[in-house]
Amino acid sequence: MPRTYPLEKTRNLGIIAHIDAGKTTVSERVLFYTGVSHKIGEVHTGDTVMDWMEQERERGITITSAATTAFWIPSYRKGDKNFEYQINLIDTPGHIDFTVEVKRSLRVLDGAVVVFDGVAGVEPQSETNWYYADEYNVPRVCFINKLDRMGASFEKSLNSIYERLTKNAAPIQLPIGSEANFSGIVDLIEQKAFSFEGELGSKIVEIPIPENMKADVAKHRSFLVEKVAETDDELLHLYLEGKDISIADIKRVLRKAVIAGKITPVMCGSALKNKGVQLMLDAVVDYLPSPMDLPPIKGTDFKTNENMTREAKDTEPLVGLAFKIATDPFVGSLSYYRVYGGILKRGSYVFNSTKNEQERIGRILRMHANQREDVEEVYAGEIAAIVGLKSTTTGDTLCDPAFPMVLEKITFPEPVIGVRIEPKTKVDQEKMGTALRRLAEEDPTFRVAGDPETGETIISGMGELHLEIIVDRMKREFKVEANVGRPQVAYKETILSEAEAEGKYIRQSGGRGQYGHVWLKVAPLERGKGFVFVDAIKGGDVPREYIPAVEKGIKEALSKGVVAGYTMIDIEVTLFDGSYHEVDSSEAAFKIAGSMAFQEASRLAKPIILEPIMKTQIIVPQDFLGEVTGDLNSRRGRIEAINDRASIKIIEAKVPLSEMFGYATQLRSMTQGRGSFTMEFDSYEQVPKNIEQLIVEGKRK
Repeated sequence: MPRTYPLEKTRNLGIIAHIDAGKTTVSERVLFYTGVSHKIGEVHTGDTVMDWMEQERERGITITSAATTAFWIPSYRKGDKNFEYQINLIDTPGHIDFTVEVKRSLRVLDGAVVVFDGVAGVEPQSETNWYYADEYNVPRVCFINKLDRMGASFEKSLNSIYERLTKNAAPIQLPIGSEANFSGIVDLIEQKAFSFEGELGSKIVEIPIPENMKADVAKHRSFLVEKVAETDDELLHLYLEGKDISIADIKRVLRKAVIAGKITPVMCGSALKNKGVQLMLDAVVDYLPSPMDLPPIKGTDFKTNENMTREAKDTEPLVGLAFKIATDPFVGSLSYYRVYGGILKRGSYVFNSTKNEQERIGRILRMHANQREDVEEVYAGEIAAIVGLKSTTTGDTLCDPAFPMVLEKITFPEPVIGVRIEPKTKVDQEKMGTALRRLAEEDPTFRVAGDPETGETIISGMGELHLEIIVDRMKREFKVEANVGRPQVAYKETILSEAEAEGKYIRQSGGRGQYGHVWLKVAPLERGKGFVFVDAIKGGDVPREYIPAVEKGIKEALSKGVVAGYTMIDIEVTLFDGSYHEVDSSEAAFKIAGSMAFQEASRLAKPIILEPIMKTQIIVPQDFLGEVTGDLNSRRGRIEAINDRASIKIIEAKVPLSEMFGYATQLRSMTQGRGSFTMEFDSYEQVPKNIEQLIVEGKRK
């Protein structure tokens, strides 16, 4: 079956935002205006297409990113089928507990629409998502939503983008009126005004630009033209000579600037009131890249490890990334897959170069949220789901066996909170292991581990809501009932200084004995660097074949720290000396010696406990500011800024996670139910000595 849409008319698009900025409402309007759905679903009535999970509809939030394919003819093309574009759309969650969904989606998308709340402007999760998009060089456009709400301000929201995200933002639209009087949009490039009429705003009507806006429109257009001209020598020349620049030239150069990350266009609207979404879709096809506009995907040769690239062409050998694993109640395990080059065909064999295993492609599905359509093949630049892959997990590369290539893996944040979980009955016990394994395969930020001291199962995740949803899914999807303990903080351990230690393991028995002997040096690394092993053995004091065993012993010892038994992080270990026995030395002996030396060196290197610190934003009415800040100080919080928004105060603070359990209830009682907060993981920091003592004693109990 030939490709239906040429590659230059394909857009892989993500919709990203802070929780409650209106992402899903925007996505629902996109589906309605593109004809994918014939009725607009609403978050508040629980009938959205993109939020299809029961848990999402009950809570009114997005939990898992949903993918769909839509088709769009720009509104100015008046329905001309020759200008129809294919848009592969992913609606991502805004809640920090499900940040993994945003990160893995941005890894495979070519462009993003960043949605902002017109009242709140830039919020904490907007910043996190923005930095993820920066990390993967994703070109984006901004959509300031909810301009019909009381307190909404396009100017204030725009200024918050300038201050907190990028100086490269440039409005290409202005709103007509605000709050209840928001009635239309002025396009600064075309210098035309539009209102949205007819059933559900589907009729775009050109109207005169209001007299009181003409000076403002001229000023903003001049700023936009100057910003666009600065990115192109030819246009700059015309601009400096005072000549008119055509609309076609502005659009052409703006497109290049957006793809290069030099300009981020800002648009406006109200998705709930059906205003501005079609013009936002026009901007998506006009300014965001097709797979052809982006540089070839980079990776390494599977055999030689040399750098290589693959272009977005159907004629190239197949390569792509499995970026999400999901369990579908009707078809089983689904692997969402982005094809970067080549064609993925049903029934073919592909090579998983990350796991060094072969996989057979059974069914290929094009997803429409939780609906699915079978297809025979998927082309370069497209996104689809593969059914029933055996060993593929998130971040694995699937490629042509004849031309093996490895793409860069996706890195995920570490879990910061854990709970003990136990099955209610014997029947649940058998099913719980399967359920937890399946859920852990889906979500790389969800971990399952056994506590060797107590024999209990501990599940860890990004927050209380994350684990609550996991337990709820176990109950609904896998029919497993479980008792859950109190949330516990995922502390870590590290060292503050350098130290050396010897590890000697000697056992003599009747026959052959055991002999392993090493000297190690440990040194602290900066936060986030993990574990580094350095082999500094000279002259064969420790034979080459035993060095991997020493490293393995150290890695095992890392999982049980010397202060309170928490995992150790950010440490460099150097193996610099040792000895061996011709007969008695073995891998097992060197593994034990490595573990002993590491533990001894760690004890000498000023070990400490680290705790997760959360970046917290608290929104409270002015009257309660004193009480809330006092409470934050008692929770060891550091207040970094207090900002104003209308009659409310926004407190930016960093607070240890251990102090934030049950905070929602406390905040409500302090503010008569009017306060709200969001928090996300920021960093690990040293625990004060008095708290460390309590943690150690609690662990011993």
